[in-house]
Amino acid sequence: MYSILLSAGWPIWPLLIISIIGLAIVIERAWYLRQIHIFPKDSLETVFGLANAISQQKTVSEAEIAAIGQLSPVGSLFACILREKASGCSADSALEELQASAQSTWLKLERYLGVLATIATVAPLLGLFGTVVGMIEIFGSQGVGSPQQLAHGISIALYNTAFGLLIAIPALAAWRGLRAMANQRQHECEEFTRQLFKKLYPHSADTK
Repeated sequence: MYSILLSAGWPIWPLLIISIIGLAIVIERAWYLRQIHIFPKDSLETVFGLANAISQQKTVSEAEIAAIGQLSPVGSLFACILREKASGCSADSALEELQASAQSTWLKLERYLGVLATIATVAPLLGLFGTVVGMIEIFGSQGVGSPQQLAHGISIALYNTAFGLLIAIPALAAWRGLRAMANQRQHECEEFTRQLFKKLYPHSADTK
């Protein structure tokens, strides 16, 4: 494998770098977007337990609400609603704050996915570029040459294209899968948030 990398020329090294970056993103996002990470065990029970206490006008400390925000990546969303209700804010005010908090939460779920999509798009182009550079170098150095040497040089140059496709295809599949996971977690979070909002503001309009 190392001999192939050396013989393919310098254009293959950027491909190797972005393949490592892409693999790191796939592993990190797959770990981050696990349901148990977004919604840890007993976390929702804790959230709705505090919501019950606030609805019954029991005293809930800021430390308890802040702890909700540290439970998971979407905890700040739940903490926002609880804090607004505990402060006596209206449903409209709470909804406005909730929407602002939701934007940053969704960005957390989709973090790095744009980079992965870019890798899937750019990798074949880098591979093609490497092949073209290799062909130029082959014809420039060998001229007419023997057919055997020319064929060998072309096959080496084509390693760049093959490597680019080898990166792009899994990266594209991973991007689609991770994007689906992020959308699913967002949908689940929206549903839990809607239920929490209705519990704290039972007379308000449905939130969407």
